[in-house]
Amino acid sequence: MSDKVVIYPGSFDPITNGHLDLIERGARMFEHLVVAVLTNIEKRPLFTVHERVDMLRAVTKGMSNVSVDTFSGLVVEYAKRKKAQALLRGIRAFSDYEYELQMALMNRRLEPTLETVFMMPAESYTYVSSRLVKEVLLHNGSVKNLVPAIVEERMKEKIASRRGANG
Repeated sequence: MSDKVVIYPGSFDPITNGHLDLIERGARMFEHLVVAVLTNIEKRPLFTVHERVDMLRAVTKGMSNVSVDTFSGLVVEYAKRKKAQALLRGIRAFSDYEYELQMALMNRRLEPTLETVFMMPAESYTYVSSRLVKEVLLHNGSVKNLVPAIVEERMKEKIASRRGANG
């Protein structure tokens, strides 16, 4: 599968070790992997797009064929601009598969030449989601080994600053 550019799109709010697992494995499969952070104005993220990009660059700095970028709008349009052949999507459970299958079929309808590659994270990360990681940390639980250390540190800082701002 070399000579291929793949886009790994997502919100990455925050990046988890499950995301990082897919990035590392995807980087071994493809010539170039673009981790594309979605700018979604409808969501209320914990981190700004700039902060997420910064953390992704920090955790992928040793991967020479991985780049980090942002996009908004349709991922198929972004993929065309990047001359990508495929999208990389992670599937943790059957419920993910149902959603991801719908997205893949719609993307294929919009851009028939763009393939979707599904990957499962390592078994130890199949239950990890950004939403759950945020919830655990908000309730003072440990997220050690669920997110990269730099992400855990920044999450704690962000949550402490929000709590301080709210009195």
